[in-house]
Amino acid sequence: MDDLLQIKDLHVGFDSRAGRVEAVCGVSFRVRAGSCVAVVGESGSGKSVCAQAIMGILPRTASIASGSILFRDPKTEIITDLAVLNTRSEEYRTIRGGRISIIFQEPMTSLSPLHTVGDQITEALRLHEGLSGDAAKARCIDILKLVRFPDPVRAYKTYSFELSGGLRQRAMIAMALVCGPALLIADEPSTALDVTVQAQILGLIKDLQKELGMAVLMITHDMGVVANVADEVVVVYHGEVMESGMVDDIFRKPGHPYLKALLRAVPKFEYAEGERLIPLREIKPHRGHLLKSRDTSVGVDNTKPILEVNNLSKSFTIRSEGMGGAGKSVLKIKAVDHVSFDVARGECLAIVGESGCGKTTVSKMIMRAMDADTGEIIYNDQGMDVRLSDMGDKEMIPFRKKIQYIFQDPFGSLNPRMTVFDILSEPFAIHKIGNDAYRREVVLELMNLVGLDPRHLNRYPHSFSGGQRQRIGIARVLALQPELVICDEPVSALDVSVQAQVLNLLKDLKKEMGLTYLFISHDMAVVNYIADRIAVMCRGRLVELAPKELLFKSPQHPYTKALLDSVPFPDPSHPLDFQAVRETTMTNPDNWPDPYDVRDATDASLIDIGGGHFVRAHDRSNLRTVA
Repeated sequence: MDDLLQIKDLHVGFDSRAGRVEAVCGVSFRVRAGSCVAVVGESGSGKSVCAQAIMGILPRTASIASGSILFRDPKTEIITDLAVLNTRSEEYRTIRGGRISIIFQEPMTSLSPLHTVGDQITEALRLHEGLSGDAAKARCIDILKLVRFPDPVRAYKTYSFELSGGLRQRAMIAMALVCGPALLIADEPSTALDVTVQAQILGLIKDLQKELGMAVLMITHDMGVVANVADEVVVVYHGEVMESGMVDDIFRKPGHPYLKALLRAVPKFEYAEGERLIPLREIKPHRGHLLKSRDTSVGVDNTKPILEVNNLSKSFTIRSEGMGGAGKSVLKIKAVDHVSFDVARGECLAIVGESGCGKTTVSKMIMRAMDADTGEIIYNDQGMDVRLSDMGDKEMIPFRKKIQYIFQDPFGSLNPRMTVFDILSEPFAIHKIGNDAYRREVVLELMNLVGLDPRHLNRYPHSFSGGQRQRIGIARVLALQPELVICDEPVSALDVSVQAQVLNLLKDLKKEMGLTYLFISHDMAVVNYIADRIAVMCRGRLVELAPKELLFKSPQHPYTKALLDSVPFPDPSHPLDFQAVRETTMTNPDNWPDPYDVRDATDASLIDIGGGHFVRAHDRSNLRTVA
């Protein structure tokens, strides 16, 4: 056996009250030493179950029915069938963590909040290599240097909740690599990360793979990630392998209809006029007479913006020492710093930027979920300008019907104790609209509008997939027929196929119901598909604003260029420049060159360089004017 790992005809099932459910049905693939194999598929396809079976961490209700998982240890050349080995045995524990390690999708829930990063990494050394004390600490600091922590000594003493998402993922990688495994399993390692951090993590994994001679099993649904890191690809659907092969062949000569459909659903950066994403399962919205009869009133001046945000600022005070409010030293963080923009009626304005740049804080201030320190928010209510920023809670109630919010996490935003019918009818009860018969009729229309089966109204949120839950959230938003919808990362956690469904649905509803969107995202390909204009934020400041065609064709600000350079294209012939991503310093405002070297938002303004393209700078002499 020359391969590091061979999975042969693997069958894994879950025992339930309704009987046994087969999650993996005869999966076979290999991982060669030093190579990277990507397992691709939608949620529920069995990707993560395969990883859990390899690691011996299947849930209690799951078991391997048949098949083999052959692992060859390069140090001893001993071949072990993990499928028949007792997962609680000493032999399995030696392999798990010592020879095979795993990186989980969400590092915050995988790292202990009660122990420092150093404690958690040295635990693996203590268990697998018997190291402790200064020797374990030295090895830990070395591995933190290897995964490029800015300050490894300080990181050794920090807790996971004190780190950013990217640094938490680096800590997880350090923990997985500290014992020098032969195989690293990466289960969706970059799904929830910003585009710049994602590129850094992917580049880090590739570098470590080369330095350590390690094999990688990458589990993902992101075809851009696959094109940039994988040598071989295995496409899985409903627990079965549909197609497998080398990465170039998979992208250039896809054979199976499922793989072709999956590639057609991936957002890209070049679209023909009127071209749409093609999801695996299309949603066709159906409007009923109740929603149709309540269209936006005629006579509204469409030349005036529906929303104006002027010099919006927000700061947060954080205690830097002490527990339970006992600390005296405080740190003031400016989350939003003099942000101004407007949203035209019927358009989609996207706000993009890394986590912590202030995107969601701006949206919450518009919704009046939090108060701004300074600035004003003006809403055009049928031709009348209304200052939302001056209103109290009771005065805002009528405008809650006109401005609605789609949350990033559909499961967290839906009450698990309420049926879908209760969730969709609740807005009518809150605003005292209609009787029971009217509410039921509109709820049925809403289900049809977002492509859900009305027969499932008595089900609870946990009974639905992620994409279906997001559609329930969209239906709830549409119940009161709003004019402005704020979409906060509405597709970031969805599979590429479900993402295409939801994006097409949002575009159709915008056209059919005359909606206006403020779309918050860090995915530049998604933004390119749905937005009309794009506003780029960094460290609480708006640094560039332009129609999407101009922004992608001629980005001006160094931060915008850094964002676009970090996007992984789903095309092996257009590889990501990991070296440039690793060396870039343009995500830090302190490194911006003249005329962008802005130390304070008050010493620069958004300069119009033509065509509706604005760039924040203190001097326009070096700016290129758009013809």
